[in-house]
Amino acid sequence: MDKAFLRDAILAQLEAELALQTEAALTSKDEATNEENKAEDKYDMRSQSAAYLAAGQAKMATEIAAALLAYRNLSLATPSPNAPISTGALVTLASNDRQNVYFVGPNRGGMEVGVDGVAVTVVTAASPLGRQLVGRKLGDKVVLPGRPSPIEYVIESIA
Repeated sequence: MDKAFLRDAILAQLEAELALQTEAALTSKDEATNEENKAEDKYDMRSQSAAYLAAGQAKMATEIAAALLAYRNLSLATPSPNAPISTGALVTLASNDRQNVYFVGPNRGGMEVGVDGVAVTVVTAASPLGRQLVGRKLGDKVVLPGRPSPIEYVIESIA
């Protein structure tokens, strides 16, 4: 799988998320400052609630913009065969009947991106799975939660 194509898919998803979040923040700001939402008495909190919502949405938009910058500046160099997993690595984990693909990103973990018909989940070094992966090498084992018991995976490939 081409990591540049994967990064482009992540960037596209983040840009869509940023546009949506920015629009929501502007809508909430308009609602907070609208004359119709002026407090009618001391217990009326409509405009204050909208202002809190707008501030939270603006903060989220700022975080997404920072993530876009981090992904644009991310080095996608192919690691040497015995290099440990680090940020920017594309990792395939395999068990008896499963194969999962993860991308170790700088932030915004939890996103799932489809590339060439393969679902790739973004994890960060701060996540529980990311902490298990970073520093490991090809052939090492990691244990993920599963039902009815944890599932052991082998690191099948690192790109």
